[in-house]
Amino acid sequence: MRQGLGSKLGIGWRLHGDGGTPRPGEAVAPDERLSWGRTIGLGAQHVVAMFGATFVFPVLMGLDPNLAIMVSGVATILFLLIVQGKIPSYLGSSASFVGAVTVIRAGGGDSSAVTGAILICALVLGAVGLIVHFAGPAAIHRMLPPAVSGAVVMLIGFNLAPVVAETYWPQDQWVALITMVIVLAASVLLRGFWGRVAVFLGLVGGYALSWAFDAVFGPITAPDADGNVSTHPRLDLGGVADAPWFGLPQFHAPSFDLAAIIVVLPAVIALIAENTGHVKAVEQMTGSELDGSLGRAIFADGFASALSSAVGGPPTTTYAENIGVMAATRVYSTAAYWVAAIVAIAFGLCPKFGAVIAATPGGVLGGITVVLYGMIGLLGAKIWVENRVDFADPVNLLPLAAGLVAGIGGVSLQITPSFEFSGIALGTVVTLLGYHLLRAGVVRRS
Repeated sequence: MRQGLGSKLGIGWRLHGDGGTPRPGEAVAPDERLSWGRTIGLGAQHVVAMFGATFVFPVLMGLDPNLAIMVSGVATILFLLIVQGKIPSYLGSSASFVGAVTVIRAGGGDSSAVTGAILICALVLGAVGLIVHFAGPAAIHRMLPPAVSGAVVMLIGFNLAPVVAETYWPQDQWVALITMVIVLAASVLLRGFWGRVAVFLGLVGGYALSWAFDAVFGPITAPDADGNVSTHPRLDLGGVADAPWFGLPQFHAPSFDLAAIIVVLPAVIALIAENTGHVKAVEQMTGSELDGSLGRAIFADGFASALSSAVGGPPTTTYAENIGVMAATRVYSTAAYWVAAIVAIAFGLCPKFGAVIAATPGGVLGGITVVLYGMIGLLGAKIWVENRVDFADPVNLLPLAAGLVAGIGGVSLQITPSFEFSGIALGTVVTLLGYHLLRAGVVRRS
């Protein structure tokens, strides 16, 4: 029997049981759904789960958070269509580019240069996805073994430590400290879904705390995001009243700068590792064989990121937060992700909502980023542990050690008077080339 177009695209859902709450131990498959009322409720949970990180990362990159929320919905729909509904996932703003974008802006690059570099990176990721689709996932494992991918993910996260210390934390150290405590406490002490949205709870708590401190203690004298010391309120909602309820986000066209592109390219490795890990996680939860869909997933992420950056938005990636929601609920229905995507698009069309996001106090971002950036770095260590990387082997130990110090410490290599190779880009090259050259040398010697 020939499949209909809806089935091929993964948008035809069978009703699970009577559509009510699944019985204990039961799971709702990706091609099933509960009643639409329950599905909408699950979609709302996915919106809350992705929300905090999806708007924080664009803010940290200096991009429009309203646009980020909207394109995350579009990206999720594209992803679900490309993977034919086999991989239930939400695509939110990627953290892997924050460090590189910070470097670009420190060198004088503007938002168009940032999104242009991200666009090229996204096209490379999409090309990798096509290669994996036709050559098989083994190609990824040969080029990016766990030792290398873990090191790159680690240096991307830890390279951001100075941004916390120099930009966000000094804006309001006490709000930053309390916000950090809220995130840590919520993630450990709260169970189930609420523990999964600890970042969101930290944002809400820090936002409310900043408002309360302004009311009780008055304005703060501290540096702003540019380092200029002044007396100002922690929470400035002046732009919220002037923002309309409905309107399009701010779009802009990308521009292309070679130095910016080189700085951003290492993030491709992080995204490949991230997508591969998330696909494996979904595979284990759903009991489905998804190796054949890995190339589609990587391509879909690259395609969605390219589309987003082409209009001025941030890069996207599959979200562990939403995978956590599925693990807690055992509902893997892609119908809930369609609901979440449509809600996100609606949020993106509300400039007043974006103005509230843009008013997030710097101290709150300080408390959030000190946790998030560390978590990104430790994901690299998680890759090493899960794959039992042997550091007694000097081929693993030495190039990784050199690459991490070069990337995290900001070591630079002057190529021309106007161009230098440094930070994440240099650390990635040292790790990747060092590993493969030394491995080839060992094989030849034996």
